[in-house]
Parts: sequence; C-alpha cells; structure tokens
Amino acid sequence: MVPVKLLILGSQNSGKTALCVRFITKRFIGEYDHKKEVTYRCSRVVDQEAVDLEILDLACKDNCAASLEASLRWADGFLLLYSITQRLSFLEVPHLKKLIDQTKQCLVVPTVLVANKADLEIGREVTTEEGQRLAKDLRCGFRELSVAESVLAVEAAVIQLIRLVLDQQRPLPDRRSYMLTVRHALTRKLTRSKTMQW
Repeated sequence: MVPVKLLILGSQNSGKTALCVRFITKRFIGEYDHKKEVTYRCSRVVDQEAVDLEILDLACKDNCAASLEASLRWADGFLLLYSITQRLSFLEVPHLKKLIDQTKQCLVVPTVLVANKADLEIGREVTTEEGQRLAKDLRCGFRELSVAESVLAVEAAVIQLIRLVLDQQRPLPDRRSYMLTVRHALTRKLTRSKTMQW
C-alpha cells in the first residue's frame, strides 16, 4: 500500500469536515464539533494502486502558526476549500496557498481548489469563473461541488488530489540510463543515414 497524507484547509463553515465524512462514509451530516483536530483513515484503490489514505481536518483554533506549519510539512497534498456563499472564505485561499508553497518549497505542490455549496445558488457570492481563474493563478486543480448533494463529486475531487500526489511520488527515470538510451538511438539513426547515402 502506498501511504498518502492529505490536509484539508479552509475557513470555518466552508464544509471541510462534511467533505471528509462524506468521502469516508458516503453520508452527509450538516453539523460538526469544530473544537478538535481529526485524522480520518481509509484505504482506496486508485488506478489499480492500493492507497493507505490519511486526511487531516484541522480545528479552527489549531490554525496557529506552529501547528499549521507542522501539518503543512506532514501532508503530501492539499484540498483548499471555500464556500461559494462566503466571499471571505474565497479571499483566504491565496494566503493558504502561499503558506503551503513557502513551507513545502517545491515547484509543484499537489493541490486541488474545491468550491463547496454549489447547491446554494441563491446565496452565491463567488462565481465559477472566479474559482477557475484563481485555481489557474495558483497552479492547482479545481472542482465546484455540493458536499450535501453529491458523493460522486466529493470522491472525484479527492481522487484527483490522490492522483496528483501519486504522480509526484513516482520516481523519475534514472537520468543516466535515459541519456544512454537517447545516445544509442541517435547513434543508430546516424549510422543508418550514413549507409543510405543517395
């Protein structure tokens, strides 16, 4: 089994815990205790690869700098969640992504931006296009969904992030062997072209 550790971040009442519970249990529960940090564990098969998954849901009070930094270092991938009915939750996302990038210090950090509460269209404060534009600017995936209405959309968002993490964890081909393969191919091509002179 491949271990994958995900951290879900976002402002209060954006649906972080609901998303975790929906993914793990397939059930939607509207009210949660926001006073404690919870790590959800499960196993999934993604693209024929067994994954041992941990999802960390931080309590709002735990967003202090030291605790947040330790959690950012722990995680392999990030779900950044905002509510389409709370513009402030949307405006917090770039700050969270900046913290992730500063802590992880790598070119590509597996991240998916999730716009939640798409079922509450009447109270919408953030358009789909704004979310897509922000995801592009932050170099991360994007999903707009309703945790309350669609377990399939929740699964798709988490699986998208797991795939990004697995892609990053896979080793790159050995550079020396790759260069030798290219060299041999070029040598064969040059030899063939010399023998086929017109």
